[in-house]
Amino acid sequence: MEQVLTLSCKLQPTPEQALKIQALLKAFADACNWVNQSVKPSVTSKIAIQSQVYQDIRARFGLSANQAVRVCARVGTNRKTAKLKQKPVKAFRPTSADYDARIFAFREQDLTVSLTLLEGREHIKLDIGNYQRGRLKGRKPTSAQLCKHRDGSYHIHIQLTDEAPEPIKADRVIGVDFGRREIAKTSTGMGWDGKQLNQVRERFSRVRASLQKKASRKRDATRTKGTRSSRRRCRQVLQRLSGRERRFQQWLNHTISAAIIREAKHLNAIVAIEDLTGIRDRTNQQPRNKTERRRSNSWAFYQLRQFLSYKGIKEGVEIVVVPPAYTSQTCNRCNRIGRRSEKVFRCGHCGWHGDADFNGALNIAALGLSVTQPRGSGLFCCLEQAVSGLPKAPLL
Repeated sequence: MEQVLTLSCKLQPTPEQALKIQALLKAFADACNWVNQSVKPSVTSKIAIQSQVYQDIRARFGLSANQAVRVCARVGTNRKTAKLKQKPVKAFRPTSADYDARIFAFREQDLTVSLTLLEGREHIKLDIGNYQRGRLKGRKPTSAQLCKHRDGSYHIHIQLTDEAPEPIKADRVIGVDFGRREIAKTSTGMGWDGKQLNQVRERFSRVRASLQKKASRKRDATRTKGTRSSRRRCRQVLQRLSGRERRFQQWLNHTISAAIIREAKHLNAIVAIEDLTGIRDRTNQQPRNKTERRRSNSWAFYQLRQFLSYKGIKEGVEIVVVPPAYTSQTCNRCNRIGRRSEKVFRCGHCGWHGDADFNGALNIAALGLSVTQPRGSGLFCCLEQAVSGLPKAPLL
């Protein structure tokens, strides 16, 4: 099994090279938009798209042969994704362009990349650290993506393909319960309190609201309008704060996922998580105030799931996804509906009580065990059967 790792490397182009990069990104996006409008929306095959518009792309936008092929592939891929989501393809922005081995090369001897732009090949220096150097040492990547980030800097996202190890032979399952109050809780007792993350988000929210008010051009009834330079400065600070909050969330999810995978590998276990697809849309349909809506929409469970998936493949730990229905309402001991109050779960049938998130993690582990290690001649997903195969949780 192959695993593709994307390595983000910052570019250090000269002013002339920066202009050429921007021109290439604009031509690539214009070509994608033109192809998307010219070819029937039902056509999603890159080969079919290429057969219809390849020559026109070369003539209209000045792209090389391989760049024209990459345009057709980009449009076809986006159409397939939009078809699955039952949404039309939106306009393409000049923020990225795809590269393959014929128009991209990494040069380890001088830490540069060779890219084909509109006016020919350019050798652009890389600004990378020890992590990127170690990953790229002795490698000859064959695909990449040229990107312009929000702060205006240019990066090359290099794809590295590695052979993933065979999955370990697991004899148990670790369940992971996601939540807002406690970001993640495992059936082995590990937990990550979301208090620090929530405090950071609230602080950023207050600062962001203040800066947005100052950056607005509307006059306040009690205050005079700020100068143009002060409003511009506020917008710059807002952009920087957005990056800091995003990086903090990313760092936290990396820390949590690495710890879970490390423990699973140590215990020869499979990791079971909840399928929270569409939870944001479902929670937004419920009546709630503006603050609660912002807090719900700031969850990053999908990112945490992605981190768990790729780290699991890298370490040979299997990740299974189970339905989340009733995992937080069912008692892990007797498999009956109990009562949850804040962080405490109580079962009125067997008397078990304890941490509500720990109870949910045990139920998720039971579901994961029933799927990965079925008993009998068929596949049994009954929670009660799975729970009977797990060690009983201690009474608190």
